[in-house]
Amino acid sequence: MAVPTNTITTASYCAIAKVLRSRGRALLLSSLSPSSVTVCNNHNQNNNNNNNDGRLPSPLTLSSFARGQSQWVPSFSFCTAAAADTDAATVGSNTNKNEEEEEEKKKKDPEITIKEAAEMLDIRVGRVVKAWRHEEADSLYVEEVDVGEAEPRTICSGLVNFVPLHLLQDKKVVVLANLKPRNMRGVKSCGMLMAASDASHENVELLVPPEDSLPGERIWFGSEDEKENQPAAATPNQIQKKKIWELVQPHLKTDASCTAMLGLHVMRTSAGAVVSTSLKNANIS
Repeated sequence: MAVPTNTITTASYCAIAKVLRSRGRALLLSSLSPSSVTVCNNHNQNNNNNNNDGRLPSPLTLSSFARGQSQWVPSFSFCTAAAADTDAATVGSNTNKNEEEEEEKKKKDPEITIKEAAEMLDIRVGRVVKAWRHEEADSLYVEEVDVGEAEPRTICSGLVNFVPLHLLQDKKVVVLANLKPRNMRGVKSCGMLMAASDASHENVELLVPPEDSLPGERIWFGSEDEKENQPAAATPNQIQKKKIWELVQPHLKTDASCTAMLGLHVMRTSAGAVVSTSLKNANIS
């Protein structure tokens, strides 16, 4: 079937093309001149609808989309030039309104970078004071961990298959301390020991802070100078509501030298970098 062409003004075409682009539709152009544009039209128009020269005298305005057999093609209705100008103005008005609403939404709920999100986490140096097997869960240890508070925290860790119990005793660890407490088979767990693991999760190692680091020190990401600029940690409720850990965790890895990293930012204490014992390019969780 031959595809008829109909002439529209450049102004009307620009308004139509803007709508089509915003909706992911392809406008099929056959020619473009400074004064007019011709577009493909999928209506079956007979000769009674056309002038003698085969062209319609009025500009076109977009009314709907019709599904073609192999691709989307625009469907047009015919109107006067005044109506086309009104439609073009409406399109511009709606676009500006949408842009303003989007800007207002960003002001109310601004996006944060991964590093900014990571700075909301309360990651601390810890020391395992005591550890034992969970009585109700074969895969869990229960640890009492000194994180610089008045009393050690109770934390449950699924490390039974990866770390011998005797290696946990008096061990320096890295603790994510502002997660909401969870009941783990009758034991309230108030934090998480952070560890590196390979892709298959067959090898798991606890992250290791420097030997000279002190329990309770807050860990940060970046250069040594950035320690002084750490913002206050978020509350457990904020971490959960904004899904901060879920946002940050995919970006935590060890590098080729086993150093714990957030992207290009080193995971640090005042005594040096946090590392994994042997796992390179591993995930951290």
